[in-house]
Amino acid sequence: MHHARQHAETRTRERRHRLAHEAARLMAEGGIRDFHQAKLKAANRLGIHDDASLPRNREIEDALREYQRLFVGEAHAEGVRRRREAALRALEFFHGFSPRLVGPVLEGTSDNNAAVQLHVHSDDPDAVARFLEEHRIPSESRMRRLRMDRERGLDAPVWLFSAEDLSFDVTVLPQDAVRQAPLSGIDEKPMRRASAAQLRQLLAEEEIAGYETGMPG
Repeated sequence: MHHARQHAETRTRERRHRLAHEAARLMAEGGIRDFHQAKLKAANRLGIHDDASLPRNREIEDALREYQRLFVGEAHAEGVRRRREAALRALEFFHGFSPRLVGPVLEGTSDNNAAVQLHVHSDDPDAVARFLEEHRIPSESRMRRLRMDRERGLDAPVWLFSAEDLSFDVTVLPQDAVRQAPLSGIDEKPMRRASAAQLRQLLAEEEIAGYETGMPG
């Protein structure tokens, strides 16, 4: 009995692994942005339809990171670095709004179509719009539903614009959200965020690691 249960658990684990990697491949090659969509499409392709075998979003994100490292390699790393350097300039530009970098550029899973996603903070909903207008930056507005915690949701204004041949996606949050990040759509934990100082440190650490890797043995 115990042996049969172990066998079933191993099969489920293998299926989850296969599904996570197929979903990651679909996201990397097919430009699918949504984890849930990628998961369902992968399940359909592989003919796996039991809920227990569906991987968590975080498992897919890990598989995506691995896929990009293996199959896109240096070009992917350069693309991420370029976006992070542009993000640092954007964080400095928005310094008056306690800005933070979030999303795929920070996580290192961004591809060539990914926007640089920032959170900025102000209790004046029009302050960011005025700031962009003052600097003559044409932008489009959107609204985004975020979960601030288990009980509270928020409809936040979003400003989309282009700079340095990249897309920027800037969400405006209340000032007190600096202390507590909204919940991630990936694992429902507070989003990972980086300030300008933290991003500068991350870039410096990566440069040192890259230098050491490239050193002759």
